[in-house]
Amino acid sequence: MLVVMRQDATEQQLREVMNVIEALGYEAKPVPGSQRTVVGVTGNDGRVDSSRLEALSGVLHVIHVTPAYSLVSRERRPDTTVVTIAPGLQFGGAAVVVIAGPCSVESEEQIVSTARAVSAAGASCLRGGAFKPRSSPYSFQGLGKRGLELLALARRETGLPIITEAMDEAGAELIAELGDCIQIGARNMQNYSLLKAVARLGKPVLLKRGMAATINDLLLSAEYILAAGNDQVILCERGVRSFDPASRTMFDLTAIPAVHSLSHLPIVADPSHGTGQRDRVIPMSRAAIAAGADGLMVEVHPHPENARSDGAQALYLEQFAALMHEVRAIAAVIGRTVARAPGTGEAGIG
Repeated sequence: MLVVMRQDATEQQLREVMNVIEALGYEAKPVPGSQRTVVGVTGNDGRVDSSRLEALSGVLHVIHVTPAYSLVSRERRPDTTVVTIAPGLQFGGAAVVVIAGPCSVESEEQIVSTARAVSAAGASCLRGGAFKPRSSPYSFQGLGKRGLELLALARRETGLPIITEAMDEAGAELIAELGDCIQIGARNMQNYSLLKAVARLGKPVLLKRGMAATINDLLLSAEYILAAGNDQVILCERGVRSFDPASRTMFDLTAIPAVHSLSHLPIVADPSHGTGQRDRVIPMSRAAIAAGADGLMVEVHPHPENARSDGAQALYLEQFAALMHEVRAIAAVIGRTVARAPGTGEAGIG
């Protein structure tokens, strides 16, 4: 970190900056220039709160040389972290993981039939919301614990591990008991109390990018989880709000290579929420695999026209089966495979 002093900064102001740096436990090294002085902060592990320095009189601005998200940084860990959510199913390796299922768990017949269909098509993980954060308080909020129990039933029927969203600490604890991976949704990406609580549960976490979050914001949220002792984190690009009403959100495919260059954590793509429209999910899924996503999260429903939430973006079962053929082909072109569900053989294509 470099603290750039104003041209008219006094010796007393410079000394105050150096005192604060040393009080934080770091070493201050002033570098006088012809027009201004710069103070280097050595020993910085990325945890220096720059706001304390920026507020001091005489300081022009602070330049970050080391990223604030030191634990998730690829500089810290050059090799990609491989996250195992169930025996034989990993994110971050050579195999692309396809997560599929309805937006919400609605009934036993709906979730079990969907799980069987997506498993037969080649999905390796089941999604489905038991707790649903909805914009309107009058919309379907999910079945709660009963929804989790139905997901667990679908897992017993198919072998597909479960990823489902927690809205609060109590829900996260239930998911830790009954599920395989705890999802933190876009609305809660910066709910730091929830992030720390989920980290302590010791379960893998899928962290979605917030609707107005930068990649830096996403990585800092992941840092909360790693700082609390859990490095089993999967990131997820799901689109950000933009000025263009042609699509619900802007599905930011550049986030995939950007995250891979900045962080060792795997990243998956959610083209369902990223586009909000069924006819765009398949082309954006293809693009995400080609861009290097470590997985896809796709909404699938046996009867989308009757879905209690997000039916417009859910694929029909036959559409999902067709998508899986395309995903396998694209993965093979870039030297990857498509993961199989645990217990169905080695990860591969076919």
